[in-house]
Amino acid sequence: MARYTGPSCKLCRREGMKLYLKGERCYKDKCGIEKKGYPPGQHGQLKKKLSDYGVQLREKQKVKRIYGILESQFRLYFERATNMKGITGENLLQLLERRLDNAVYRAGFASSRTQARQLVRHNHFTVNGKKVNIPSYLLKVGDVIELREKSRDNKLIVESLETSEGRGTAEWLSIDKAAFKAVVNRLPERSDIGYDIQEHLIVELYSK
Repeated sequence: MARYTGPSCKLCRREGMKLYLKGERCYKDKCGIEKKGYPPGQHGQLKKKLSDYGVQLREKQKVKRIYGILESQFRLYFERATNMKGITGENLLQLLERRLDNAVYRAGFASSRTQARQLVRHNHFTVNGKKVNIPSYLLKVGDVIELREKSRDNKLIVESLETSEGRGTAEWLSIDKAAFKAVVNRLPERSDIGYDIQEHLIVELYSK
């Protein structure tokens, strides 16, 4: 599947906020948006007023970039959220939070969602004792995510766990660093997201 392979910092600058795409670098002075707090490109410093459509589109792009989702997959999540009970926008964010790669990141096993996706694909984790290498795997209450025995000395994972407290963790996960595992104790709620997201704008965009 195609993925964006350009500079991650440009994406943060384009959305005007930190998306935490580069792990620990995002928490340091080297962060691109700290140095250049304006959109990339030769006209980036010019102030432009977006149309209603432009504002809605930017919000969708921001969420896609946070979770590393392509358009076709994002639309499938939206359609599923629409068919669920409750508020569509909140349902959408809950589905994205329940992805295995996101949970691996939230639990502190990876310093970014991109790194978490790679670790999942390389068979470093099990769910309920079974090997799962699908980043989009949707977790449910009671699922146990565990780092495989042979991966517990992986340098990237060990370093990420050591610095995870500074990044914060998700309250919907019970994390046992000593046992290298995390348990889904409840479904994620809107308050667990931790990003400045106006999901109603995405709903309005897709409802046109």
